[in-house]
Amino acid sequence: MSTSKPHTYENEVYANGLQNIKPPISFYPLDWEAAAKEVLPAESFGYVWGSAGIRETDDNNRAAFRKWSIVPSRLVKADFPNLKTSLFGQEYEYPIAVAPVGVQHIFHRDAEIAAATAAFKEKIPYILSSASSTSIEDVATANSTGARWFQLYWPSNENNDITISLLKRAKETGYSVLVVTLDTYILGWRPSDLTNAFNPFLRPDNIGVELGFSDPVFRRQFRERHGKDVEDDRGTAAAEWAHIIFPGTSHSWEDLKFLQDHWDGPIVLKGIQSVRDAEQAVEAGVQGIVVSNHGGRQQDGGVGSLDVLPEIVDAVGDRLEVIFDSGVRTGADIARALALGAKMVLIGRPYVYGLAIAGEAGVSHVLRSLCGDLELTLHLSGIPSSSSKHLNRSVLRRNV
Repeated sequence: MSTSKPHTYENEVYANGLQNIKPPISFYPLDWEAAAKEVLPAESFGYVWGSAGIRETDDNNRAAFRKWSIVPSRLVKADFPNLKTSLFGQEYEYPIAVAPVGVQHIFHRDAEIAAATAAFKEKIPYILSSASSTSIEDVATANSTGARWFQLYWPSNENNDITISLLKRAKETGYSVLVVTLDTYILGWRPSDLTNAFNPFLRPDNIGVELGFSDPVFRRQFRERHGKDVEDDRGTAAAEWAHIIFPGTSHSWEDLKFLQDHWDGPIVLKGIQSVRDAEQAVEAGVQGIVVSNHGGRQQDGGVGSLDVLPEIVDAVGDRLEVIFDSGVRTGADIARALALGAKMVLIGRPYVYGLAIAGEAGVSHVLRSLCGDLELTLHLSGIPSSSSKHLNRSVLRRNV
């Protein structure tokens, strides 16, 4: 487990360089995507890289970061910055978390086990996707004593018993925060997946549907419907589970009461993009929101998430925790999102690329790189910590 300051990762690399040992994975974040493409089948790469439509929302996410620049302060005598953050009454070592990404077996044979293990070793919260290739329980074991949250693709009200079962399993195995994704009740129009005719949830295996295949309520209902077990007809079981977690229509704000009745802990709504919906989240009594457009994967022609973050923070940031997601690639990206008011930033595609390149070691490399980059970005800017006391809009300039 890493115990040194994040920036010392570069010291290790330079020391190895004296022995003519170069790192096996690039440190340039934009290289990770290309390296993953080299090792992945077209369908797998298309799935993680792909976005809705012509990728306009994805492009807007990246362009939004370039609208803000960090203005450094000089002659600031301070130790390396404190990167700790606190959410929901718990302190975390770093202001980042591993975003929920499903079907990880299509990227690497060790799948969620590798990612959850790396997150534990690097002291970074891991968020398990409902579309996992690995069970809730097995990921919890791999994550050991690490901080872990559970992301829910919310079944329709007709399947409330399955929702209860998923929440119960997560709570019993140490997942402390419930993250409810609001923008994926049906898969978006993704040309990369359509061109490859690739939907990983419909294949006769457990990739993306393992939470259902390992769920006692779903297994019992499947047996009652078909007179056989899930293992006897994986194709039918996969299709039925996919329809349960992607029911095709959205829940309503009133339905949140059901989750609040069955989850003992913080609830975070992921997919908020407007002040109106952020205010609704406050009124609904949830504890947090993720300002996110799913990395542009669900709807094209959308606003960049960072563009709406400041106004959402201004409206509700003193009444619930605001987390940020979408388009993050560098330590400077993380710094800018924190300066604009986010309490934590989710890392998505970059760690998946790391997983594809080198499994657990690849995920660790990406997480250590981003933390080191963030630490030195703040240190060289004269910013003593990642808390809002020091890292706020006063250190940013809006570019015209």
